[in-house]
Amino acid sequence: MTCIRIFCLLSVFFYCLQVQASPGFRLITLSGQKSEELDVAVWYPASSEGMTEDIGNNPAFVGVTVTPNALPLPGSHPLLVISHGYNGNWRNLSWIAAAMAEEGYIVASPDHPGTTTFDQNPIEAKKLWRRPRDISRVIDFVSDSPALFGVTDKSRISALGHSLGGWTVMSLAGARFAPSVFIKDCQNHSKRGDCRLIEKLGINDTYSMDKLSANNRDARIRAVVSLDLGLTPGFTPQSLNAINIPVLILAAQGDQLAELPAGQESGYLAANMKPNWRHYEVIDGATHFSFMQLCKPGAENLLNEESPGDEVVCQDGPQAKRADIHQNLVAKISAFLNSSLDYSAPAGGTRLVTHQKL
Repeated sequence: MTCIRIFCLLSVFFYCLQVQASPGFRLITLSGQKSEELDVAVWYPASSEGMTEDIGNNPAFVGVTVTPNALPLPGSHPLLVISHGYNGNWRNLSWIAAAMAEEGYIVASPDHPGTTTFDQNPIEAKKLWRRPRDISRVIDFVSDSPALFGVTDKSRISALGHSLGGWTVMSLAGARFAPSVFIKDCQNHSKRGDCRLIEKLGINDTYSMDKLSANNRDARIRAVVSLDLGLTPGFTPQSLNAINIPVLILAAQGDQLAELPAGQESGYLAANMKPNWRHYEVIDGATHFSFMQLCKPGAENLLNEESPGDEVVCQDGPQAKRADIHQNLVAKISAFLNSSLDYSAPAGGTRLVTHQKL
């Protein structure tokens, strides 16, 4: 629905059927007899007013405002699934999740067992091949839960991932990972950030190799966004060349902090994909961690005191401001997804009615 501006002469207020406001939000734990528990955060277009809450807010990081457990808007909505980076969590990309929910998207992001902030079990971390399956499982669940999140438009499903999450969503797009190829590449780049994770992620584990090299493509996904991904040199050029859905590849200009050179990671994707299916751009002023949530003043010192070295997650390029980088990224990601999915966001936002003074 579009925003209908009706000025009422009987009062000093005007009423609008749609205004930009806080999206609905639910935190769900998926469980099953044959699968591990999976915590999933879901933002969605909401149709009722209610008490708002800041989620993901803590002494170091800025959260986003949502309306917990609100009723979903009627009608069907595109779905965006998000995959976080190594030892990250769904809060890291809450800024883009909330922004896309305000444009009418249902947005769902799981915490990947073993490689999430709150579950760094080394045994589970070596089951890297389960990450793409987590995302497909989330698509199943959200699509089957219209009463909770609204109706999913199954012709408009997309995926976005940062760092190891970028590897995850590219796997879902059809990229095939060859552990032996990655390990060989790392012999020449032993100091690269992702090469230091070979053991931790089980890439050299005989049991995992067949599973890691499997075809994880999910044909329901119609567009993909990769944010400064890692493990890229393990993708076979043949599989990248065969991808036939739109892919937006965004890399950080400053790669020193995470030691994931854009040319060897995001640039490798761009070089091996058909030009008509990908758009590649290096984001000025961004570091690998600029794609994470906003840091509060003093966050670097706080993080350094708690875990020396972690302060890098709040560092951006010289003279760059993360809020400006995010604003730039939201515009690029939104335009790409809306175009790729042939979707027009509702004018004025996604929530029903409030009033404002003239």
